[in-house]
Amino acid sequence: MIYGVDVFSFHDVLEICKTPDKAKLNKAAKEQILKSQKNVREIVESDRTVYGINTGFGPLCDVKISEEETAQLQYNLIISHAVGVGKPIYKELSKIMMIAKVHALSKGFSGVSLEVIERLILMLEKDIIPVVPEQGSVGASGDLAPLAHLVLPLLGLGKVWVGNEIFETAEILEKNNLEPLVLGPKEGLGLINGTQFILAHAIKGLEKFEYLLDLADMTAAMSIEAYRGSASPFKKELHEIRPFEGSKKVAARMLKFLKSSENLKAHEYCDRVQDPYSMRCVPQVHGASRNAFEHLKMMAETELNSVTDNPIVLSAEESISGGNFHGQLMALPLDYATLAAAELGNISDRRSYLLLEGKYGLPRLLTESSGLNSGFMIPQYTSAALVTENKTLCFPASADSIPTSLGQEDHVSMGSISGRKFNQVLGNLVNILAVELMFAAQGLEFRRPAKCSKIIEENFEILRSKVAKLEDDRLIGQDMLAIAELINERKFIVN
Repeated sequence: MIYGVDVFSFHDVLEICKTPDKAKLNKAAKEQILKSQKNVREIVESDRTVYGINTGFGPLCDVKISEEETAQLQYNLIISHAVGVGKPIYKELSKIMMIAKVHALSKGFSGVSLEVIERLILMLEKDIIPVVPEQGSVGASGDLAPLAHLVLPLLGLGKVWVGNEIFETAEILEKNNLEPLVLGPKEGLGLINGTQFILAHAIKGLEKFEYLLDLADMTAAMSIEAYRGSASPFKKELHEIRPFEGSKKVAARMLKFLKSSENLKAHEYCDRVQDPYSMRCVPQVHGASRNAFEHLKMMAETELNSVTDNPIVLSAEESISGGNFHGQLMALPLDYATLAAAELGNISDRRSYLLLEGKYGLPRLLTESSGLNSGFMIPQYTSAALVTENKTLCFPASADSIPTSLGQEDHVSMGSISGRKFNQVLGNLVNILAVELMFAAQGLEFRRPAKCSKIIEENFEILRSKVAKLEDDRLIGQDMLAIAELINERKFIVN
């Protein structure tokens, strides 16, 4: 993969995270970068006033800066903007930010030097990853504070991850015989303008969401097996006359998961007319969430392959001070995806509840000795708590705006908050689905000797490899954590 030349997918970025040397700069990319740097130098030498190259920033755009003060201007820009607070984001998110920033800068419209870009690539390859605080961006000129922290190590400042430990940057540069860089005109602005913090959260969230969408389908199928529900609502003919792509895909997957089920055959001649919505409407609800996933994927991959700093340098004669850094284009789809992820948990909790009711041959609370034992009563409380927490996280951050920069940035996206909330909801969803899986597996115990489809039986065995059938009350909180670990490690077969 070639930075600045190839079109990257979000999967490509995740691969580069694992193996940084999979992406390089080739001759064409280097020529783009050098041409852009040359354009900036010519603007400086021409003495024309161009925002961000020889002026101050934000509301100070009318203050002219001399050529002699350029290096100090760029240094001051970085250190004055590194004002993030809160816990550090995960190291992997910082790596994604770096990859996305390198890819954008390498397109040759930012005026950032080859030396700076190659230093960022070298840091990736040597696993020297900047420590970035999680709070401080309003998604206006993109992610100013997080990106300032991301590039502090170029100046020998800030802190970095090496392995799983955090060190002072100066110490690590010395160990690697690296000198701090001196930034040229426009470089500081090119480095900290952009949406890479928002984008990193979108990319990491897409990775989680993609698997959890598939897992939610399989989990629903296991619950339907345990409930002895009907597969009729998943017939192709039904979804061809309301042909949303997400619904069609989920319906087909549900039929695959339920194929040759002995449990559903037992249901064919009973007097039940229809199942509750949380069973019957899986294609419509899960399908809607899939549609949201596809929308976010499209938007994130467009952003990933875009130039999002300011000003954009088209030539030595023309630069445009625009708004490509504004986070709104990512904030809205992130808020939509957050709601879509929360809904997967909402419907999952309802299926869990149905399995506890003691209907259609299942014992109340999924235990044969309730009273003395509470069975699975309380894990559903946990699920309910997480579902409600997710609801509170669904308020769209992008619905808010607060002026900054003395009114110069008078509308902001809050997209960084959208991205963080999206990943929080996905983390809660893991535990909600863990509860449903635990209940569904227990329900299947009361349907034996009837067999499920091959894929459901395989997943049942995966779950049972960590969590035994519940006979009497025990520390089932540990069981929930064990199942959540299986989910996080992607042990379940979902396709």
